[in-house]
Amino acid sequence: MPRNLATLRSSVEAALAGRVSAPFIYRDRKIVETVSAGISEIDFLAGGLPRGSLTEICGPPCSGRTSLLLSALASRTAHQEVCALVDGRDAFDPYSAEAAGVELKQLLWVRCRNIDQAFRATDLLIQGGGFGLIALDLGDIPPETVRYVPLNAWFRFRRAVEDTPTILVVLEQEPHAKTCASLVLRLGTDPARWSTTRETHADAGRPQHPPACLLDGFEVRAELLRSRVQPVHGAFFHEGYPPAGAEGSARLFETKTMWGYLGGMPVAPNSK
Repeated sequence: MPRNLATLRSSVEAALAGRVSAPFIYRDRKIVETVSAGISEIDFLAGGLPRGSLTEICGPPCSGRTSLLLSALASRTAHQEVCALVDGRDAFDPYSAEAAGVELKQLLWVRCRNIDQAFRATDLLIQGGGFGLIALDLGDIPPETVRYVPLNAWFRFRRAVEDTPTILVVLEQEPHAKTCASLVLRLGTDPARWSTTRETHADAGRPQHPPACLLDGFEVRAELLRSRVQPVHGAFFHEGYPPAGAEGSARLFETKTMWGYLGGMPVAPNSK
């Protein structure tokens, strides 16, 4: 069998000689401009967020999806780009976003009540143009519901955003766009870290209370499930910066609660 395959391969290459060079070399990756996601580990792993492409960020609840979204919005609005967030279940917290460095005056927040409204709004925003980043947050919608979205809806998003400067990001619990997504990242968390308040000492005969525990933060594991783009070195790459990793590779980044920082959540690079 291997010998027959080798013979067939040689025959095909000979028949296509002069018309198609190296017909068996995989050419699915497209060279596109990428920008920083606002988290260096994600830039290291995936090469940044690709323009003119659909990017899926998936993971269970409390897996770091919102932290990555806020970092990306902070990075883009800091560069004076107008962004849009289609909030599938009206769960966005603008106060946390502002504390994370998002310029709210550069952000259009579309509040939706169901998945149908979210998809219609996203379609209109892509067709309208003018946005540096459009995020469709389906993270609070059950995966069973998102599975019923027909593939042609994802294909329409992919074709509408193609060859435009817009970054289309979809946040979900599971990936659903199949081959329509050029970049797919899966997030997960390690065990949470807890901070302990000082112990309450017995006073005037009162019993001593145990110390209180507050969630301090956790590490997020980001895994590259699919990458169909070849990033172009942008401004956020430094000299000698490694290219995007291979599919299946992973990186860790740290996220903290708002009270885990002295001045609130960390401000994204280049933001004021």
